[in-house]
Amino acid sequence: MTNDPPSSRPTLPPGVREGHGFSPSLLEGKVALITGGGSGLGRSMAHRFSALGARIVMGGRREDVLRGTSEELRSLGGEVAYQTTDVRDAAQADALVQLAYERFGQLDILVNNAAGNFLARSEKLSGHAFDSVVRTVLHGTFHMTRSAAERWISQKRPGVVLNISTPYAWTGAAHVVPSAAAKAGVLALTRSLAVEWARYRIRLNALAPGPIPTEGAWERLVPSEDVARTLEENVPMGRFGTHRELCDLATFLVSDASSYITGQVIAMDGGEWLVGSGFQLLRRVPPAFWESLEEAHRRSRRAGSADPSRASRD
Repeated sequence: MTNDPPSSRPTLPPGVREGHGFSPSLLEGKVALITGGGSGLGRSMAHRFSALGARIVMGGRREDVLRGTSEELRSLGGEVAYQTTDVRDAAQADALVQLAYERFGQLDILVNNAAGNFLARSEKLSGHAFDSVVRTVLHGTFHMTRSAAERWISQKRPGVVLNISTPYAWTGAAHVVPSAAAKAGVLALTRSLAVEWARYRIRLNALAPGPIPTEGAWERLVPSEDVARTLEENVPMGRFGTHRELCDLATFLVSDASSYITGQVIAMDGGEWLVGSGFQLLRRVPPAFWESLEEAHRRSRRAGSADPSRASRD
């Protein structure tokens, strides 16, 4: 599989690598593994952590974006390894963790960012579509976390896990039911393991971003300008979040600056969760909206994307 030509690679959002206010050596000596690291929010976190001195390991299902982001990081002086991985498969998740040790001799930070999501009328959901999202988000997070923790515990080394969640994990949200259910499970997993593994010096926290435009996934979850305006107007602060803001919070949570914080879930959503997810407002749209969206899903599958949950950060 070939790389995207340089001209077709999305521009890195402003402020991701520079102007963040952190010491440039904050993560020096650390190895950070990011699932779904080749695109979207994962790519931005990979760039930020690399700029702060971390060596990066990335996993995801699409080799082209992993390779492209890997080349970007290396061209900027970063050290990086990647491997195509489906985190729904426990053996593949374990192999990705093992890659960190084979290439860099250690693992310090795990970011569970791989996800799947799509808009749908729940009565039209297939069992396969629901299962695909839940297995990616919830099972994948567990597989990666268990694999990393097993090594940290046996080696008597500390470790940090950051799970990327969503504010509607605790409120629910219409039309994204598989994601809401899976992310709610991730919150329970985060809090449960934070208690169970604290004695091993393993910290687990979750970051719950609100709507942040990303390449690819955004267009599938926000299929029109009207939907975008509705979502934006629903945010009390009146705007979407940025990659820089997410990277700032993620950097703090994985760094030693937050060494006494564990079991926490922090919403970064401009206050959206306090008024309810903007996806709830889609209950007012006419049936024609859903029929058009479902036809777009069918076209996407015929073109080769095997399941609609690929509207994701992976």
